[in-house]
Amino acid sequence: MTSLRIRFVVWLQDKLLRRVIKNTAYLFSSNTLAIGLNIVQSVFAARLLGPAALGVLAAVTSFSSSINRLLSFRMGELVVKYVGQSLAQDEKARAASVLKAAALTETMTSVIAYSLLVLLAPFGARVFAKDISSAGLFSFYALALLANFATETAIALLQVGDRFRSQAVINLGQALLTAGLIVYAFLVKGDIKFVVTAYLVGKVFYGLAISTYAFWRAGQMLGRGWWRASFKLLPPTCEFWKFAASSNFSATVNLVVRDSEILWVNYFLSPLAGGYYKIALAVINLITMPINPFISTSFPELARAVAQKAWQPLRDLLRKLSILSGVWTALAAVVLVFFGEWVIGLFYGQEFLPAAPAVLILLVGFGLANICYWNRPLLLSLGDPVYPLKVMAFTGITKILLSFWLVPRYGYLMQAALLSGYFVISIGLIVWRGFRLIGQQERLEPGKA
Repeated sequence: MTSLRIRFVVWLQDKLLRRVIKNTAYLFSSNTLAIGLNIVQSVFAARLLGPAALGVLAAVTSFSSSINRLLSFRMGELVVKYVGQSLAQDEKARAASVLKAAALTETMTSVIAYSLLVLLAPFGARVFAKDISSAGLFSFYALALLANFATETAIALLQVGDRFRSQAVINLGQALLTAGLIVYAFLVKGDIKFVVTAYLVGKVFYGLAISTYAFWRAGQMLGRGWWRASFKLLPPTCEFWKFAASSNFSATVNLVVRDSEILWVNYFLSPLAGGYYKIALAVINLITMPINPFISTSFPELARAVAQKAWQPLRDLLRKLSILSGVWTALAAVVLVFFGEWVIGLFYGQEFLPAAPAVLILLVGFGLANICYWNRPLLLSLGDPVYPLKVMAFTGITKILLSFWLVPRYGYLMQAALLSGYFVISIGLIVWRGFRLIGQQERLEPGKA
């Protein structure tokens, strides 16, 4: 007991860990409430629509987010790296220039994404919803892209400015609004159009609220008239846009390989199978939601530790973060293994029980992703954005090729198995690379302990 108490005290004295946990606490408290609200909205939407219509809803929302991510440059990562770096060096004008470039780029891509989505709505309805009459739903939900014209940039600025509590409040507001509308839709026996509208209203609220607040904060952080900063102050062109391009390619790989699972299931099989798979992902996301806030709060601390060449504190931080996320993941896994089927039947209904085996298969890959959630941010902090892209691209292409061969034969459980395999192999390689680079840097630049 004494040794455990001493170890706990040592952990509390770790400044990096304390700062990450403090900032995460804001998002975690919001996410805890949002988890409950997301469960409420998913349960009521599932019971209102049934598996097949739920698969169509998933196709509408997933197709929209997929088009958006296809064109996104992931401005958030760029802002965290370069705005944070410039502010650390008290170069506010340079930080303003980066923020301006990021916001304009994201806005431009959002408009293009909206136009492309409206154009491709009939294709999405025919291929993924298996119902051309649902094209109007695809076009309608596309409005969410316009409302979220600079969301990634805004969120990143709030992260750099340690405004995690404000982000948490806005996130909770969206969850309350969406859940309330879906419960109302259930009570009045609304149709799928009503449910799509509920999700759209939540997206519009979040996009406008987070951008408005972030750009108001920019005036306080960077000075009035920050948007007039010259683009001549941007980091070297090749370095700056190479980072943005690598982030975009990485997002595209994740989009095709990881974030479009329901679209693939609908394409290979049917919206009914997609409905089962959506519930499996909803249940498994209960494991990842409490950990997700750590991703955004850890990245700035990892980047700061690398900039300061604090290699041993960096190793300690990674170990402790993995232990924290590992404890939660293990507890949640035990619950899902023994009570997962009962939870699905109780909340979603007996008709969704075929989703239970997929949850257990997904648990393997998502469990590892949870424990080593810092894998890609670590390499970004170490200045190696290309390696994760190569790993994800190679393993992702392999996964997709196997999907065409295996999923039509063995169903959505095979899709779940392939996704878990993708996580295990890609994350394992990225983590190995990260620690290898830290070791190399320690030998070249010992830094501080």
